[in-house]
Amino acid sequence: MELDGRVAVVTGGTRGVGAGIARAFLRAGAEVVVCARRPPDEPVRAAGRAAGFRPLDLRDGAAVREFFARVARDHGRLDVLVNNAGGTPYRLLGEGEPERHARVLALNLTAPLTASLAAYEQLRAARGSVVMIGSVSGTRPSPGTAAYGAAKAGLENLARSMAVEWAPEVRVNTLVPGMVRTELSHLHYGDADGLAAVGRTVPLGRLAEPSEIGEAAVFLASDRAGYVSGASLLVHGGGERPAFLDAATVNKED
Repeated sequence: MELDGRVAVVTGGTRGVGAGIARAFLRAGAEVVVCARRPPDEPVRAAGRAAGFRPLDLRDGAAVREFFARVARDHGRLDVLVNNAGGTPYRLLGEGEPERHARVLALNLTAPLTASLAAYEQLRAARGSVVMIGSVSGTRPSPGTAAYGAAKAGLENLARSMAVEWAPEVRVNTLVPGMVRTELSHLHYGDADGLAAVGRTVPLGRLAEPSEIGEAAVFLASDRAGYVSGASLLVHGGGERPAFLDAATVNKED
């Protein structure tokens, strides 16, 4: 398989999109280590194998450095870092003090930088790659999650700069998902009817599955993407239908 013999770390890889990415890497033959603050209810498995788990708070720089040192001791190498951990509650800018928004920035932008710096020497030795998990929230207005959108926009720019500074030894790319169906989707979109209605706003007619995000991440980490660095890969089902098309009074069918 295309990632046989490779070692990959997926941050926030215990559920949702992160677990989908970890399973895709397992199916591609990689050894996978996932980290999060809390252990999964059950191991993340695929293709008859399980990802290893290590507890980690990515906001603790010393703990992050020790985590990657342990990966080196346990596995002898590191080929891929997937910076997936992140997220945010819904909070309008005026409804939270600056410190709360700053914590969102720290988790979604500073933490991936901290992890990437801690992993750099191992990645350089393996001529490996970093895959940042961005969001369409970083490419458009993000009301209710403004700090998150700003962090994801910054993450894309960070990845482009890293791709230049760390070339040619380490490739760095950003995977930009749209809306994904996970076990927490109801918190963002509501019940089954809400999920279906939201899915109809996507040109492909549905939300993505975590496995589809995972397969795209495998591509960016694989030799098939050997000349891809500093790029942003949109995996969003075609994006959003422009609102003006439905508001316009011309070109309407009777």
